[in-house]
Amino acid sequence: MAQIIEHEPPYAVGYFVGSLAKASINRTLSKALIRLAPAGLEFTEIEIRDLPLYSYDYDGDYPPVAREFKAAVKASDAILFVTPEYNRSIPGGLKNAIDWASRPWGQNSLSRKPSAVIGASPGHLGTAVAQQNLKSVLSFCDSPQMNAPEAYIHMTPGLITDDGEVTNDGTAAFLRNFMDEFYMFIERVLTVVPRPEH
Repeated sequence: MAQIIEHEPPYAVGYFVGSLAKASINRTLSKALIRLAPAGLEFTEIEIRDLPLYSYDYDGDYPPVAREFKAAVKASDAILFVTPEYNRSIPGGLKNAIDWASRPWGQNSLSRKPSAVIGASPGHLGTAVAQQNLKSVLSFCDSPQMNAPEAYIHMTPGLITDDGEVTNDGTAAFLRNFMDEFYMFIERVLTVVPRPEH
């Protein structure tokens, strides 16, 4: 029988930056979110850059980079996705990472793990379509999702500095509230639906 893991703050949040670009505005957004987050959340980026393309041929013996990646996902209490929108969907690298995390069949590291989705774009849609696609994938992966507040960030020049300082008070308050709500969501999920230790 699976042992139930008891959770209490601080919660370990693994976060994915969906863009592989070094100067990604979503990486900048992730820095802002960490700065504005409540003290009860501790963040670790889960890198997706070096993962090979997923194939079930690997299921019997994951390569080391994928084993380390999957262990990082499993060790997290919750997952934050910070993603751009490519061609009205999520980046291929991010989808590939989710495929690695959810396989082999029966070893889904995202199952019962609370998650939140946010993204920034130079355009006014602010990654809305990509987020809907990502939420559909996460639903299939059995990851409880924070459905509100939604956060589609229109990234204008100077809105967030390179080190993550938000220069607009209204945007800073909105993002701080988003992270406060994520904290409370994590707490609710892990209290009501504690994750088993496999």
